[in-house]
Amino acid sequence: MDMSTVSLLVAAVALAVALVALFRKTSGPALPAQPAGNSQLLPLQLQAYERLVILCERISLPALISRTAAADLSAQEMRYVLVENIKQEFDYNTSQQIYVSAAAWDAVRNLRDQNMLVINQVSNVLAPGARASELNKQLLEVLMGQEGKALHSAALETLNDEAKRIMR
Repeated sequence: MDMSTVSLLVAAVALAVALVALFRKTSGPALPAQPAGNSQLLPLQLQAYERLVILCERISLPALISRTAAADLSAQEMRYVLVENIKQEFDYNTSQQIYVSAAAWDAVRNLRDQNMLVINQVSNVLAPGARASELNKQLLEVLMGQEGKALHSAALETLNDEAKRIMR
């Protein structure tokens, strides 16, 4: 190595060390982790559970259909409206996952995924010229024919149980 390469390497290392030292001084000490039972965290957690309960109610198929029903749309247009509404509602509440358990967030995400899957599957079996009212009717019939607890009810139950547990 020639002398200019060595001096360039030494200067680069010195600059890196200076930047690291400067960064450590300006960043300050790390904040201690907050304990799980922190009184400031509890209201945020409860608010997150509350918002996710509202989300589950809003993206449940019966509520979604009654809120977005439009007789003048085709079934494919209605499919788009329903799926986009679910996506928007979910995206608006994505930050709530910070405050809830993985199981609670999975329940909400599974509800979103199942509802979009059902909407897409039902719309795919309808005749090409079907109207929105036919899609809505078929969706409600699918829900009525489900055995056991609806996923929307299971998600709500998970959220309610966890919210009650953290309030104890």
